Amino acid sequence: MSERRSPTIRRRRLGAELRRLRDGAGITIEVVAEQLECSASKVSRIETGHTSATPRDVRDMLRIYGVVGAESEELVQIAREARQKGWWHPHRSVLVGAYVGLEAAAGSIWTYEQQVIPGLLVTEEYATAMIQAARPELSADQVQQRVRVRLGRQSLLTQDDPVDLRVVLDEAVLRRPVGGDAVMRGQLRRLVEVAELSNVTLQVLPFEVGAHAGMDGPFTILGFPDSVDPDVVYAENATGGLFLEKSDELQKYKFIFDQIQAAAERPEESIAHIAELAEEPLWKWRPRGSPRT
Repeated sequence: MSERRSPTIRRRRLGAELRRLRDGAGITIEVVAEQLECSASKVSRIETGHTSATPRDVRDMLRIYGVVGAESEELVQIAREARQKGWWHPHRSVLVGAYVGLEAAAGSIWTYEQQVIPGLLVTEEYATAMIQAARPELSADQVQQRVRVRLGRQSLLTQDDPVDLRVVLDEAVLRRPVGGDAVMRGQLRRLVEVAELSNVTLQVLPFEVGAHAGMDGPFTILGFPDSVDPDVVYAENATGGLFLEKSDELQKYKFIFDQIQAAAERPEESIAHIAELAEEPLWKWRPRGSPRT
């Protein structure tokens, strides 16, 4: 698998290597911060990949750790590459840049959704209706900018080295006619179409399952081709999202995803289910406002 050139993943990888070298040298973050004349929090954020390090910072840190020569120059070059702007940088006001940077570098994406179609699978019409409803304060231009970014990310599914996408959708996602009848039917047909890709696995978690392992909320597990890059869980919420990287957190969410997949309809059953809803949607059964029986 070819390396996915994402500044985010390079920053994360560089930080992990700097932390390893510091630990190996037996030097504390406080000592490094004192010699660099900066705060300990800056050093910590560089090591966790949350802050970009300048090539000069990296060279000075490596000097403190006694790392010179070819190894030093290689890490300084990674620092230069990590400071480059990803394609999403101009759109950082409309999305979580850190997430998109990791998504662009991922070899696998496993996601569970309870309310909406994931961005990698949406149609333009569905995305527009969803964003307009969720963010009524946005102008038409701002909505369309967000839609373009979502659609741009979908190239991950069809590029030469496509991502392995596994999606479990709660049945509620399919039953809610976002954008109205025509838009939702088009979205369901799009799901059937995308599910034909060999790198996409789509399953439906039906209502009849009842209580299940994923009831705490939607999440995405991002896996990376290189073993030096640990997997990440992204748990989304209304104010952004939370990145989880600790081993026990990853194992917990992988266990939850396994449980959800096992409870869901098989992929072929799921596609048949979605195709049936596209032709005979359940939201058409009872017009809004009609009495319940």
